[in-house]
Amino acid sequence: MPMLREQDRQALRSLFADKLTGPVKLVLYTQRQSPIWVPGMPVCEFCEQTERLVREVAELSDQLALEIYDFVQKEAGARAQGIDKIPALVLVGARDYGVRFYGIPSGYEFGALVEAIIDVSRGTTDLKPRLKEELARLDRDVHIQVFTTPTCPYCPRAVRVAHQMAVESEHVRADAVEITEFPQLAGRYQVRGVPKVVLNEASSFEGAVPADVFVAHVLRAAGADRGE
Repeated sequence: MPMLREQDRQALRSLFADKLTGPVKLVLYTQRQSPIWVPGMPVCEFCEQTERLVREVAELSDQLALEIYDFVQKEAGARAQGIDKIPALVLVGARDYGVRFYGIPSGYEFGALVEAIIDVSRGTTDLKPRLKEELARLDRDVHIQVFTTPTCPYCPRAVRVAHQMAVESEHVRADAVEITEFPQLAGRYQVRGVPKVVLNEASSFEGAVPADVFVAHVLRAAGADRGE
């Protein structure tokens, strides 16, 4: 059974035909199912569903190309891209902008995936010019992790702004992490509510804050708010 309804497929075809201006490569790191159970080998519960969803999305435009890799076989290359868990989806346009999805981008997060594809295709976003100028001050890398759930209506906004910053600044890498698929991270990062945003493993905040507030947090994490 298809993951996307036919009416949604038609709507996305039309949207992509109108909005995509350049090619986007969807790079999926996953885990191939084995008929042999290996003790101690973790099972990627949503890898199969994520692959099915991404395949269906990739079929909706000639501008979209799909590459699928087994994480175990390509672990060195994956980790070089900052990939440390699966399923992991990387969106690559004119360059790798640092846009990442961990876990299946379903529910409310599917909209964030569609918007990210469009931004990566265009190589620019609709962030306010003032915010783009502020991001241009970054001279240190910032790793953003946005923890989400598929049923959180506020999470896509936080994911959206994080990915916009990644597109606009080569110093930003932004991960959308579906926390229910990675419960070990809930304890590590004390995720008690979503969206929760963690910056450079050193600071965090909760809630879908306005874009200007989010950018201010990122500049502070990089020491750029006072020109440090």
